[in-house]
Amino acid sequence: MASRCVLQIALLLSFTTSLSLSYNLLQLQQQQHSSTLACLELLKQMKGKPDYCLKDRMDFRFPEEIKQPQQFQKEKAALVIHEMLQNIFGIFRKNVPNTMWNETIVENLLVELHQQMGHLKSAILQEVLEGKTLTAEDTTAILRLKSYYWRIRRYLNAKRNSICAWTVVRVELLRNFSLIDRLTDCF
Repeated sequence: MASRCVLQIALLLSFTTSLSLSYNLLQLQQQQHSSTLACLELLKQMKGKPDYCLKDRMDFRFPEEIKQPQQFQKEKAALVIHEMLQNIFGIFRKNVPNTMWNETIVENLLVELHQQMGHLKSAILQEVLEGKTLTAEDTTAILRLKSYYWRIRRYLNAKRNSICAWTVVRVELLRNFSLIDRLTDCF
């Protein structure tokens, strides 16, 4: 009789823990979706001159393995999203005075990106505490992602942060946020 009670208590505790983790992931996913939408809206407010800048278009070669969100487990998706947000944050933070856009919009975007990264850090930390590690493929994907953002920064520097360069980068980053939204579904 006592062993049956212990078993029931154990099952109840594991069920409660499972529900708690599922709720936390759902809450994180909802926060990510709303934050991603907010970033998309802020980027859309930053209008450029797309027709005028067609000659400046560039293929920054986004890593193919990251374009397939269904391949990622939730912890890998969180890590990839965090890396993307961190690099986008770095692009804007370093070049805010050089952009043609309203500084208030850019500052709001930076605040939103910072909040998103904070939410993701807790999810990533939880995965690390559970002992999940990166594979060689994961590390390679992250390195390719860093190279992609390095190409964007190099492009902006080469074009001396021109209006057209920022217009091209803005369109590229809009694509990034669409992908971030798809990756968020992996949670």
